[in-house]
Amino acid sequence: MKKQRILWVDDEIELLKSHVIFLSEKGYDIDTVTNGYDAIEKNKEVNYDLIFLDEMMPGMGGLETLSQIKEINPRIPIVMVTKSEEESLMNDAIGGKIDDYIIKPVVPSQMLLVCKKLLDKKKISGEYAAKDYLSDFTQISNMMLSSPNYREWVDIALKLVNWDLELDKHPGIGLHQTLHDQRREANQEFSKFVEKNYLRWVSSDSGDSFPKLTPEITPDYVFPHLRESAGPVFYFVIDCLRIDQWMVMEKYLVDTFNITKDYYYSILPTATPYSRNSLFAGLYPSEIEKYFPHLWASGDDESSQNMHEKEFLSRLLERKRIKLRNELKYIKIIDPEVGKAFEQNISVHSSNHLTAVVVNFLDMIAHGRSDSDLLKEIAPDEAAYRSLTESWFKHSSLLGALRSIAQIKGARIVITTDHGSIRTMRGAKVLGDRESSTNLRFKYGKNLKADDKNAIFIRNPQDYKLPRRGITINYIIAKEDYYFVYPTEYHRYLSHYKDTFQHGGISIEEMILPVITLDTK
Repeated sequence: MKKQRILWVDDEIELLKSHVIFLSEKGYDIDTVTNGYDAIEKNKEVNYDLIFLDEMMPGMGGLETLSQIKEINPRIPIVMVTKSEEESLMNDAIGGKIDDYIIKPVVPSQMLLVCKKLLDKKKISGEYAAKDYLSDFTQISNMMLSSPNYREWVDIALKLVNWDLELDKHPGIGLHQTLHDQRREANQEFSKFVEKNYLRWVSSDSGDSFPKLTPEITPDYVFPHLRESAGPVFYFVIDCLRIDQWMVMEKYLVDTFNITKDYYYSILPTATPYSRNSLFAGLYPSEIEKYFPHLWASGDDESSQNMHEKEFLSRLLERKRIKLRNELKYIKIIDPEVGKAFEQNISVHSSNHLTAVVVNFLDMIAHGRSDSDLLKEIAPDEAAYRSLTESWFKHSSLLGALRSIAQIKGARIVITTDHGSIRTMRGAKVLGDRESSTNLRFKYGKNLKADDKNAIFIRNPQDYKLPRRGITINYIIAKEDYYFVYPTEYHRYLSHYKDTFQHGGISIEEMILPVITLDTK
């Protein structure tokens, strides 16, 4: 392995010879000069990995030398060696003008620590990450084998997400495939868990032994703020938000808000017409069908099936006997112009008792990636998908709006989602008549057939609290990372939809969802 090269600039370098020898014995290649002019010339000739720079030198001082070296190589780490303990030097280090500083007299171990921190931190932290994950790998596997309950499945989901984020920082340690395989195993066991327990969840009143499901979220997490808070309440539903996506978004909010998180399970299918309508209505889809039978007449047209969210929420408020101080405000952000207008008019909404906001951008990314070679190239895998989410959020009107709301006295913010998404990698052949729905992760229609290994077959939709749509209508819902493909032009569609982000089925990513409350610090 090539040695890392260090330049040490000090007019008393001869007195530091033992320190230079010590670092050389630790595997670093050390060059020395006694003044700023020689340091600048050396930097023109050699690409150093690190520079130790004396602050007080005859002729050209350390700060002037620093400035000129940074013009040659702006990214080189520079450590200032100084007799001063002035606060301004600490501020320069924190502000990024220098990467660290050492107070004289220096000791060898102090120099070695700085070298490791600035040159070897990524390698060392990667080694520790690998060691820690391999230890956690066994723990996660044991958890999955011990018949976990719904809370323990949340713990497993969070462990997997945390390791996703940690391994994103260390792409060179070669454990992404191991984690991918463990996540696939987790989804296999989770699908069995849901298939075994879901009917009991939807047919019984919620209790401590059952997870919170979609219809309970708005009454349990939003309505208490309406009763207790004198300030405005903002309710954001970010369509298609996964836990890992929230985690990369969250770091842009921690300086502004105290963040409280909880988790709930989406109803099936994990698709917008079912889960988001249920979220706003506080009802299961079969109950929505009973009171709003016209809703399901439009087939697979998601936009028309989600036209009644404000009405659903208004009716839910009435049923729960919550009287707002003024009219419910409902906003759907479907393009950047609407988002920017909302951000710029936050002060207008500060007088609203309840403002409900649906943000569609992540769902648009998930669907758009299926048909866009450019988006597939930008986000070829899960890590890049998270990175794309982060890039959007930190430049988004949503982040600006949240920070503006933080300035409103007494404002409360609740953020959740209707469902997540999963990267579908395996096709499952399905049979059905021409009227069967076109969804990739769930279908309804007559005479549907699919392999039991890949899907749940729902003979009686009412058992699952799903809309009947007709006497002979059945549903199938995909498990794990499967997607449905009809036999007609099977290989064409198998290839087209492989490696796309979809929703509607049973997976940890689609079903275990965050509910976040933000309070201004």
